[in-house]
Amino acid sequence: MTIGKPFIELQQVESTNNYATGLVHAGMAQSGTVVFAHHQTNGKGQRHREWVSEGGKNIAMSVIAEPQVLSLSQSFLLSMATAVAVHRFFTAYAGPETKVKWPNDLYWRDRKAGGILIENVVQGSEWKMAVVGIGININQTQFDDLNNKAVSLKQITGKDYDPVALAKELCERLQAAYTLVRKLPMEIAELYRKRLYKLDETVRLKHGSRVFDAVVKDVSTLGELIVEHATEERFNVGDVEWMG
Repeated sequence: MTIGKPFIELQQVESTNNYATGLVHAGMAQSGTVVFAHHQTNGKGQRHREWVSEGGKNIAMSVIAEPQVLSLSQSFLLSMATAVAVHRFFTAYAGPETKVKWPNDLYWRDRKAGGILIENVVQGSEWKMAVVGIGININQTQFDDLNNKAVSLKQITGKDYDPVALAKELCERLQAAYTLVRKLPMEIAELYRKRLYKLDETVRLKHGSRVFDAVVKDVSTLGELIVEHATEERFNVGDVEWMG
């Protein structure tokens, strides 16, 4: 598997994840295929949210990846490997204030710079393919109601970038991380932990109707957020909300 070969570049598409998933189901996708869109009209975010991105200014791409040695129960390790690659890529330009916010948002200081959404193609109990959606704010400078919560590479550095060239550079980072996760999965888990937003800091969380403060301690290889207050608690993706 070589990430970015082929590299399919589209001017406009509803969702790169939908397009890539369609290729998989049609039997037209090979592992390593990347679908890049200059303009994504209905991008997907976590928890069924929409990912809004201004046309021509950002990275909106999906990677078709074969899990190979990973089993379906280890699917969050692929998510961790993707986050490590995206973090390494962004840090090279934006510096060390870049973090990964559980489960897979890219943060610079306290503002969101990107996100990852992985959709698995499963047949029976067999994990056939993963469609790894990645959105990163590159040249966009206006985010409407999210101006205080979102940030782009241009806002951080004051420079303009070529999103296609950066996407191809990101493919190299993904290649290295996916190679590592197949060989040394626990090393990827540790690399992810070191990049964790608010690690060993107190955050406010909401679980159902309960709002509480807890210290972020770790994320398990199953994707559980591990926090500590009066006791240790673990939360699955989607079970708990960050407040603020």
